[in-house]
Amino acid sequence: MKRNMSILSIATTLLLTMTACSDVTSIDGTSNPANKGGEITPSGDVATVITTTATGSKALDITMSEISSQANMAPTTIMVDASQQYQEMDGFGFAITYSTCYNLLKMSKEDRTDFLKKTYSPTEGYGVSYARISIGCNDFSSTEYTLCDEEGLENFRLYSDETDYVLPILKEILAINPDVKIIAAPWTCPKWMKVDNLTSLKAYNSWTDGHLNPAYREAYANYFVKFVQTMKEEGIDIYAVSPQNEPLNHANCASLYMPWEEEAPFVKALAGAFKANGITTKIYVFDHNYNYDNVASENDYPIKVYNALGNEFEGTELVVGAAYHDYGGSNTELTDIHNQATDKELIFTEGSIGEWNDGRNLSKRLMEDMQNVTLGTVNQWCKAVMVWNLMLDVNKGPNLDGGCQTCYGAVDIALDYKTITRNSHYYVITHMSSVVKPGAVRIGTSERSFTQNGLTYSAFRNADGSYALVALNTGDADINATISDGNHHFKALIPAQGVVSCSWK
Repeated sequence: MKRNMSILSIATTLLLTMTACSDVTSIDGTSNPANKGGEITPSGDVATVITTTATGSKALDITMSEISSQANMAPTTIMVDASQQYQEMDGFGFAITYSTCYNLLKMSKEDRTDFLKKTYSPTEGYGVSYARISIGCNDFSSTEYTLCDEEGLENFRLYSDETDYVLPILKEILAINPDVKIIAAPWTCPKWMKVDNLTSLKAYNSWTDGHLNPAYREAYANYFVKFVQTMKEEGIDIYAVSPQNEPLNHANCASLYMPWEEEAPFVKALAGAFKANGITTKIYVFDHNYNYDNVASENDYPIKVYNALGNEFEGTELVVGAAYHDYGGSNTELTDIHNQATDKELIFTEGSIGEWNDGRNLSKRLMEDMQNVTLGTVNQWCKAVMVWNLMLDVNKGPNLDGGCQTCYGAVDIALDYKTITRNSHYYVITHMSSVVKPGAVRIGTSERSFTQNGLTYSAFRNADGSYALVALNTGDADINATISDGNHHFKALIPAQGVVSCSWK
């Protein structure tokens, strides 16, 4: 029993605080009727099984399944195989935008702490372990701005969106889980660094579109340096950056067009500036859609950047991989890029739900998002998965003109700033983070493992030696599965149109 105590402590806390019969819960937390409000007291070593169904009849419900070491002959056995090892995992998380922080700060301190603890605590919650922020504004900021709107890097400063909203929330999150990793990306460079094109080099005084003036590559690289250093002074370590959010997006409320031919020399300058200043922050190139926005010359964008850079520049070790979004194309592109650059990492940094994809309809979105956003990316080499806003209000705000007016949050909060509705993106991230810990390695399954149309799963071994399996059943019939690591096994019901996350040791 001792070796399962951390899992049991999580289970006990969540059983007593999370509402299970609906995807709507008041933040005050009522006992879980599906578990009858009582503690689970198994008689031996146990696996933790967390279940959510598309109907909402189960919503992060926790049960325990006793582990057996006796002979197992069950025909529906999923057998994990730790000898097959793939990528090491960094974590799962949400974007922490101004809008998210605005809503969180409208909550009472007690309610906010309760929600953040349930979301981020590795011992009392789901252990969400990654966060994405912007360098300057994004389309869920209070206004368009950069951190150096007045020409000259001596004028670099954090804006009120950071000082009054994002920083306070990040500090609360890090107080709950100090190991949360933070990745940052700009939506635009300062306007005084922009030109209309690289031929005329005509100044381009607009938040939207434009190119980085090659004459300012070094200055812009040092803008990143100042950002990382300033955040460090605030107690915030920036684990990774990407050079440009959606570099092939001409639109958006704030944007900068940066095709691969322009990103490669900037990445070289950025890596050199980091190296010269003793900064070890990782750099992920690209940070855009699987289909490269249908621009043929930009296909395989990360590979073209890697090839243009070579391996003989200062800070080469900091350029670790590429980041992707899912607003166009297929996630099979991840495997294609991995096969072309097996030494580079892949992460998924943004996907969203909203009016266009029936984002509040759990019966539709849970299956699709689990299939495509989490399992579909992890099983194709992504070591981290993040979705867009953690929290928006029920009116999809606050949001910024020119940005997304139809997005929903991973959770939506009512205007009482108390009642929270958990949408699919909250479930798909917490189902992963609750059992797959930073440092886990994705492992394989035996060729003798049970397979069936509509059944998708991914297995992991955590750094502490525990195992994890996350399984999705898009079929119309329950699956009574047996999960085995070759030495121990337990039973787990994978309900029709449902997700289960299992953890055992």
